[in-house]
Amino acid sequence: MPVSVKWFDDLDAVAADAAGALDRACQPTLYDRLDWFRLTATHVLPDARLAVLRVRDGRSAAWLFLIATGRRSAAPLASWYTLRFAPILSGPPAAALSPALFTALAARFDTVALHPLAGPVTAAGWRGYADRCSTNWTIDIATPDFDNYWAARPTQLRNTVARRGRSHPLDIRVHRAFDADLWTAYEDIYAASWKPTEGSLALLRALAAQESAAGTLRLGLARRADGMPVAAQYWLVENGIATIHKLAHREDAKAGSPGSLLSHAMFRAAIVDDRVRRIDFGLGDETYKADWVDTPNPIWRTDLYRPASVRGLAGIARETASRLARRRPLD
Repeated sequence: MPVSVKWFDDLDAVAADAAGALDRACQPTLYDRLDWFRLTATHVLPDARLAVLRVRDGRSAAWLFLIATGRRSAAPLASWYTLRFAPILSGPPAAALSPALFTALAARFDTVALHPLAGPVTAAGWRGYADRCSTNWTIDIATPDFDNYWAARPTQLRNTVARRGRSHPLDIRVHRAFDADLWTAYEDIYAASWKPTEGSLALLRALAAQESAAGTLRLGLARRADGMPVAAQYWLVENGIATIHKLAHREDAKAGSPGSLLSHAMFRAAIVDDRVRRIDFGLGDETYKADWVDTPNPIWRTDLYRPASVRGLAGIARETASRLARRRPLD
């Protein structure tokens, strides 16, 4: 029986074709679910031209969620909120469908950018150029023992939390249900933080409400004695993994290290209450993350070019020239 290939430009049509295979019950990771792509398309890329590829062989299927960026060019249906991107697999042995997936991709596109990836992508019929584009920091938790975790943290961090906890005590609570007032406090803290303007608060709010209903939301809020919210953190906990999506504190309250105090409470809740086996600090090369977690995992971008096409050859020439220029020593 030949492999079935189909392209979609509508997510409702994808849902009908997938018949639940891209829902939470079948996909353990947020970024492999149709709900996530709906949020991204609605709140970040509303004008994008969807190009979703599905290949199927019997009970096995693979999907690649893309947007068309040119006549024969594509990029991932992803944004700065996307912590992982890859072909999505369903059914045994779906990984064997990878050659068919990239063969079908070549029938429509000559250049494709894929990111953020856990590793470089290679595919027959394509020339790939991989670059490290970020870092994902994680820590594996062997036992639900916060004291053991905390004892392994740097002395300076432990001392800072102890001192600030005495000099700037906070009322810290970890909420598991979405609440409009809590969300307003989160937005107010973010607006008063050192961070740039948020790209899509609407996506974050919709995700918080969605994950609250699923029981995975952990929204931490720290208040001063006068009731002023000074720090907030947005985590999701699912299938033994706690993922830190957002954290912020008011810039005018940083002397009291409210972010560190809240992180201390959030890590304790994840380890002791949720008994997670891993904590994932998301993407970014910020040095402070190494104080809290211990394993840096490289994140990649792969640009694929089809050598059998004029556009692909042009892309290969640009990539080759760019890499030669980067290696050339200064005079």
